[in-house]
Amino acid sequence: MTSTKRLLLPLSLALLALGARAQSEAPAACQDFYGHVNAAWLAQTELPASRSRTGSFDELARRNEAVLQAALASLSAQQAPTAGLRHAATVWASATDEAALERQGVAALAPLLQPIAALRTRDQLPALMAMLARAQVAAPIAIGVRPDPMDTRRYTLMLGQAGLTLPDRDDATGTDATAQRLREAARRYQAALLTAWQGQAPDAARLDALAAFEARLAQASTPRTQLRDPRANYHPHVAASLRAQAPELDWAALIQALKLPERAPARFVVGQPEFLAAVAREAANTELGVWRDYLAVRVLDAYAPGLNRAFQQAHFEYHGKTQRGLQAPAPRSERMVEAIGGRYGNAPLAQLLGEVFVQAAFPAEAAKRSAELVSDIKEAMRVRVRGLPWMSEATKQKALAKLDAMSLKIGAPARWPDYTGLVTRPDDLAGNLLRGAQWASAQRFNDLGRPVDRTRWFTSPHIVNAFAGGLNEITFPAGILQPPFFDAQADDASNFGGIGMVIGHEIIHHFDDRGRQFDGQGNLNDWWTPQDAAAYRERAAKVSALYGGVEALPGHRINGDLTLGENISDLGGLQIAFDALQRSLARHPAPPRADGRTPAQAFFVNQALVWRSKYRTEAMIQQLRTDSHSPPRYRVLIPMAHTEAFQKAFQCQAGDPMVAEARLTVW
Repeated sequence: MTSTKRLLLPLSLALLALGARAQSEAPAACQDFYGHVNAAWLAQTELPASRSRTGSFDELARRNEAVLQAALASLSAQQAPTAGLRHAATVWASATDEAALERQGVAALAPLLQPIAALRTRDQLPALMAMLARAQVAAPIAIGVRPDPMDTRRYTLMLGQAGLTLPDRDDATGTDATAQRLREAARRYQAALLTAWQGQAPDAARLDALAAFEARLAQASTPRTQLRDPRANYHPHVAASLRAQAPELDWAALIQALKLPERAPARFVVGQPEFLAAVAREAANTELGVWRDYLAVRVLDAYAPGLNRAFQQAHFEYHGKTQRGLQAPAPRSERMVEAIGGRYGNAPLAQLLGEVFVQAAFPAEAAKRSAELVSDIKEAMRVRVRGLPWMSEATKQKALAKLDAMSLKIGAPARWPDYTGLVTRPDDLAGNLLRGAQWASAQRFNDLGRPVDRTRWFTSPHIVNAFAGGLNEITFPAGILQPPFFDAQADDASNFGGIGMVIGHEIIHHFDDRGRQFDGQGNLNDWWTPQDAAAYRERAAKVSALYGGVEALPGHRINGDLTLGENISDLGGLQIAFDALQRSLARHPAPPRADGRTPAQAFFVNQALVWRSKYRTEAMIQQLRTDSHSPPRYRVLIPMAHTEAFQKAFQCQAGDPMVAEARLTVW
């Protein structure tokens, strides 16, 4: 499988693509640095019909998928040396057997759909919700296990809001054109799912009742910006105390039906009690026929990518065409990788793909060199904390202690999951996905009452992303440790401007407006003096206002509050990555570059290269409405305009667009 490594693009080739023609047609660096670096690419790049966006992240994801698909194609379940690789080969065989998908229809989901169709009394609802939670279908409550935010030494059961067909709660009542378009599309989607399942279309009255039901759930949901407050979304309960607040649902019956181990504590955590109270009221008052339609739609929506063509097409029309502007579905092989691994690599069977990818495309030296970059950037953060003029010495010491305690996960897990009990079949994709979800849920429920395993990965190594986890950890999967983000043979300027910026961003996440509320063990614990907390909030408010003033599309502004954590991390991550580059260059001076750029210039160029992207309008609107990240263009322009080192590197002057009138920093 090692031959597939040739599919990965060397960083040097990516940088050489920014040739003389690109520079001659681009705006000046101090006028628009994003355009300065990316003008030619933006002009020449066309979005394929099956893409809602394209850019460095997406191009790398496609290359990684090509590596993964080639490796999977050559994998034999009979000859695979590990349980994970055997299951990967089997599941991939089921994903490529289109004839079997068409034959089986929704038969594999009978263990879920038959009990839903048999719903006749309200006292059946708690068991149905628990059954769906074990299948990782949030209908309408998300139920899972994770380290307790107040005591990360132990796991806790967590219940929270979920279960809407619409992308956001506000879409249920919004009067703008986008909200109305989404509501109409959601109605068509629900009708298509129910028709494909039952063989006849639901009438208008059924669809009206279903829409009204979800609208009530949406109105009871907490807005996205308020979900970012960890203390406001932490409410410990036992079944009896929750029943006292939401008496219409038998919470003890729901908990019992989850089949938790006997050692599981009675205490659990509710994220949004108002939502659970609304669910209880609906359990008591909503017609059971509406509940049957709602629960079936949630199941079919969750598993549609692994079902036959009718369900896949309905899923594409709503999630792809309506929400993201796609004109055609992605190639089947790509859709199957996402169906198995999930969009963020956290699906139940995702690490099957990760194990295949790591064997094919992640050399050990990449992990070693990446870890060295992390060490340099953490040291740069340490120096920056010590020099903060607005923070007291007492808070600085605690910030440094948290930084020292931060743990690193890089490349891939030291050990893969134990797949004991998982059953996969080569002709049953939907069944594999369902059994995988049930197996994973049983594994996580079995964690209750046991110490937290801090070595466990919650994402798969094949993903092009990075994460700041809840245990004061930072995670860099093998999938992102590839060009143009990282190349073990490239110079420091390129690597610090690529993966270094990502590393700095993830470190700062643990000190952003949300992350700063957690201590070195990942516990929700206020370690700030009141004066320092107030000074931080003042700076954060300026960041929110700065980004909130940007109209990224006509009539669509960046949500400064929703994107605040990411924006703080972009601003600070760029700073500490550049500082770390200077430390590295002091130890190992860089030879002259063939392109004539200084190391500082190459650093900023590679960051702009990493963020280049083109979006469909629908996808950008969706991002601005629901995503916590600012559009990529502004992830270059705003941080660099507030970075003195950038202005020195390109000799920008006061009054240039890339020079902020009042430089804004948090870290």
